[in-house]
Amino acid sequence: MRVASVPAGHVYVRHLAPPGGDRVVRLVDPRPGGASGRVGQWWPPVMLEADWVDEHADTFDVFHLHFGFDAQTPQALHDFVEALRRNGKPLVQTVHDLVNPHHRDEGEHRAQLDVLVPAADRLVTLTPGAAREIAERWGRTALILPHPHVVGQAGLVRPRPVRDTFTVGLHAKSIRANMDPLPVARVLADALAELPDAVLRVDCHPEIDDPASHHHAPGVLDELREMDRNKRLRLYVHDYFDDDALYDYLINLDVSVLPYRFGTHSGWLEACHDLGTTVLAPTCGFYAEQRPCLSYGHDRDGLDEASLRDAVRTAYEERPLWRADPADRRAERLMLAREHETLYADLL
Repeated sequence: MRVASVPAGHVYVRHLAPPGGDRVVRLVDPRPGGASGRVGQWWPPVMLEADWVDEHADTFDVFHLHFGFDAQTPQALHDFVEALRRNGKPLVQTVHDLVNPHHRDEGEHRAQLDVLVPAADRLVTLTPGAAREIAERWGRTALILPHPHVVGQAGLVRPRPVRDTFTVGLHAKSIRANMDPLPVARVLADALAELPDAVLRVDCHPEIDDPASHHHAPGVLDELREMDRNKRLRLYVHDYFDDDALYDYLINLDVSVLPYRFGTHSGWLEACHDLGTTVLAPTCGFYAEQRPCLSYGHDRDGLDEASLRDAVRTAYEERPLWRADPADRRAERLMLAREHETLYADLL
């Protein structure tokens, strides 16, 4: 079975296939002209264009859309769906994000989903909470399938390092729209100052300090640098981690804090679960339904500082170790491959 998958190269999609491959062949992402190979680079998927569907309909049997449709207008997505229909190609939609973590105004994403979700022949999502919201908003039933492992097989069995410090990581990345790292950093710095051998590490990308960048966040690095000078945290400013650097970073943390005000699911949380790093996740979204984690109050209405202090103190005192069992992750991946193969076969 040939599947046009958007995206195809993302680790989530790659790990829907069993180790060694299966009967499902996923088309390679076509790269538009001018797209670079920079780590973290994104480009609008060519396969979501109606003309591409018409021109390549004989190369695939099923279209499976995960994410990456940010740049498409609702009308363009309507045209894409119509192209699938006239070529007799079924559409599977996995709803990863009920709100777009890159958009401050969720109106555009909602309008996009209002086209895609009703049009999909089958729906998949990752958690019961997301499935309930899909049923409430669109009256559709979604198949609930978990997120596969993110870290590779060698990483799943990598020993966790032994350290003298208790390290809490807050990675602000490029401060996308759903992140509010400064209030979280302030609370964590105060809370960890009371705990012996506890360290707060804050990472971010240099573009947040570049006025010419789309990700410019005036004043954020100034405050973080001041906190670093006052030894309230350790600040690291660097370009995007590649996968190996990211996993090395995560396994050297005791705790990773997700500074999100809104969202739905998290691949970052899955990587932490693979490596045994405790996650402090906000109460927005459905992170706590994905994998075991500690929760604190954080949503569009603001940060519950007391709950964050309680969560980090619990992590410090109890040192939970919720690490994925490699055998369980392998069995889960095999199950996911079977479920997707069956889904595609039923549609055909």
